[in-house]
Amino acid sequence: MSALFIFQAPIGSLIAWTDETPRPPERHRRKLSQWQSNNSRGRLIRKQGERAAGSINLPASFTLHEADYESGGVIAVRIHRTFSADSRLRFRVFERPAIGAVQVLDRPGDDAELVHLAANWEAAEAWLESHSFPNAVLREITADEVAADAIEGRAVA
Repeated sequence: MSALFIFQAPIGSLIAWTDETPRPPERHRRKLSQWQSNNSRGRLIRKQGERAAGSINLPASFTLHEADYESGGVIAVRIHRTFSADSRLRFRVFERPAIGAVQVLDRPGDDAELVHLAANWEAAEAWLESHSFPNAVLREITADEVAADAIEGRAVA
């Protein structure tokens, strides 16, 4: 599906993307690395609408959390990928957050970013106590969101 359909998925969904090329053999390390860059998956953490910066119009975009790399039990590098709504890659929602899951967003408003997806309200509050996000907002995934996806034909592809 087109990148535009990702804007209908709830924050916290797992998204896969592909350029629809076949995977090269393991022995072609450079080609394989490039292929992996264009064929991967991540968790949807942010959606931004079209915006203007001076005389430049920036298209709508969304950000996916692809991976964390740890050292000594501490996250040393966090990989986020931001895609434009007019990207030529193909995207697929392959998992939506469960009903009752709680999104921990870094701040209120439309520009908020998901920092944690908890299984329930208690787990979200416990996570928030041990992490420093003073403006955090908790938002529960409701049955209404899941029902809207089914009624509007946005079932997992």
